[in-house]
Amino acid sequence: MSLRTVRPFLAILAVAGLAACTATPGPAPSSGGPTASSSATESASATPAPDTETTVPAPSPSAPPGPTAGPGAGNAELAIMVKPSPTEPALNYTLVCRDGVPAPESKHPKADAACAALKSNAALLSPAPKNTNRVCTEQYGGPETATVTGIVDDTPVDTSFARTNGCEIGAWTAAEDVLGATGGAS
Repeated sequence: MSLRTVRPFLAILAVAGLAACTATPGPAPSSGGPTASSSATESASATPAPDTETTVPAPSPSAPPGPTAGPGAGNAELAIMVKPSPTEPALNYTLVCRDGVPAPESKHPKADAACAALKSNAALLSPAPKNTNRVCTEQYGGPETATVTGIVDDTPVDTSFARTNGCEIGAWTAAEDVLGATGGAS
């Protein structure tokens, strides 16, 4: 089932749920008048409100614009720390890329793949802010954590990764070449 098919259905369910839970001021129903269940049914069959999920808030004027997903210049200077577990020592890498190619000062196990990944997706290390309303699968991908700081295409980067739920595992997998570690069973 596609997202296009699901959204109208979800909007109708939301309207029906809100109508059933919302008290409407007015006269008390008479024996022959509409009941709460019939008004909920009427609301559910009405045209749903416009889709507000796709509304993107305007960036604040004080925040610098971050890179957008898609190709970038491929320039980066990053310090990467991967901690396999709380008891193991951290692995530290330096990644320097110029036009998507590793510079000689890079000390990274997958420098070619990491620079290529950053060039093909400049926003790879600038994920959207974590949404507390986002639903993530409750699965554990391992104890690994990682921190990446530096600059990608003139944009500051200071982000962390973990593998404690499905959303974080997905972000880790997307940045795996840059992190330089496979992490868990992936």
